[in-house]
Amino acid sequence: MNRDRALRHLTEGLTAEQLAGLVTSLLDRAPEADRAAFCGTLPPDVAEVVRGVWEPPVAAAKAKNRWCCAVVASVWLALMGAPGPVFGAGVASRDAAEPADGQSPHGLPDASPRAHAMARERIGISADGRHFVGVSSGRRFVAWGCNYDHDETGRLLEDYWVEDWSRIEADFAEMRHLGANLVRIHLQFGRFIPAPGQPDAEALARLRRLIDLAEETGLYLDITGLGCYHRADTPAWYDEASEEQRWAAQAAFWQAVATVGAGRPAVFCYDLMNEPILPGVGKPEKDWLAGEFGGKHFVQRIALDLGERTREEVAGAWVRSLVQAIRKRDRDSLITVGVIPWALTFPKARPLFHGAAAGADLDFVSIHVYPRKGEIDRAVEALATYDVGKPILIEEMFPLHCSADELLDFVERSRPTVDGWVSFYWGTTAEEYAARPGIPAALKREWLRRFAGKAEEMKERPERTP
Repeated sequence: MNRDRALRHLTEGLTAEQLAGLVTSLLDRAPEADRAAFCGTLPPDVAEVVRGVWEPPVAAAKAKNRWCCAVVASVWLALMGAPGPVFGAGVASRDAAEPADGQSPHGLPDASPRAHAMARERIGISADGRHFVGVSSGRRFVAWGCNYDHDETGRLLEDYWVEDWSRIEADFAEMRHLGANLVRIHLQFGRFIPAPGQPDAEALARLRRLIDLAEETGLYLDITGLGCYHRADTPAWYDEASEEQRWAAQAAFWQAVATVGAGRPAVFCYDLMNEPILPGVGKPEKDWLAGEFGGKHFVQRIALDLGERTREEVAGAWVRSLVQAIRKRDRDSLITVGVIPWALTFPKARPLFHGAAAGADLDFVSIHVYPRKGEIDRAVEALATYDVGKPILIEEMFPLHCSADELLDFVERSRPTVDGWVSFYWGTTAEEYAARPGIPAALKREWLRRFAGKAEEMKERPERTP
């Protein structure tokens, strides 16, 4: 079922040219034995054409001659029994003219040529410091994405990315189908640093494969790290470590992850930690993890005791130590911290991690906003607190405490100051929710439908910043 879902959404969501490029990219990565096995299932004359896509004599012409790519995609989808537009009679000759800009090889309109091109380009910050742009093109980039933190059963990404990789492929295809251009993944500390100073090579290899998948699917990644969402997955040595030891282990995590992400255009950013907090002045804590929500610990302390230090001093030192670790391996990818917007609860609150002290080393502001019913005005007004001259990303949002209409009203009213919005996808499609009874399933189905319907409008922005 996962394979069928992925293929269905690829045919529905991508143009002919995009699909051909994706399929040939996947085939290019296949081992020689798999390629031979694939060709063995084809009629001899078709197999000859397909082999030409990756064999050296023809490889140089592959980018220029898209006919081969179209045939590969056609055959692949036909073998899988996938519905949708397959490349049949429309491709009649290897000598067909190159398509015009904005068209597929068949002369069909390209639904999103700009978005597809942007997915191959690293994202940076505009000259005025206020927007996301493509580094090479200067085009404005507006994020419209999904948090991919766990599935419907509560499993985290690392719980199934070895045994059930096809599920992840299908989910990435579905998120692209929903109109997303960004996926936020959440990496757990214990899965990457199981022992002091010993990064897990298998986990890093799996992350590398996930970045490959993002590039193949045309999605950017917001890589959020240092998660301890499941207490049972947190190593005892890490839980017992001192603040200094813990920060050093966190730096090792980010140095290892940044080594994998360096030079990869699909890496939109590194988010140092999900919703870090500090203890109160004169109020030492004993547990690094804060309250539990839905069986998970999403909030984490970066210190247990301030001592004689101010909150700003601790936050600034922590951010600097991790940014320096990342920059040793990756000098280009953006860095941020996703925080709880306390100004939404306490109107006089001021940014801590995105304030002058801690925020100086961060590239943009990330906040998590869940507006309450009847309080959309308050949520919009709270954004002004975080307008510090940098791009603002609403890194989490969902109609948790309000209706879908109200959340979309918040999105629309936040457009003058916000450069991206990230909702959630838990591995269940709107169609699958429709088959389930109950209000929760109906609400999730409706939100996915509304999210997809808003996608193209939200991503449309001026070609270049002022």
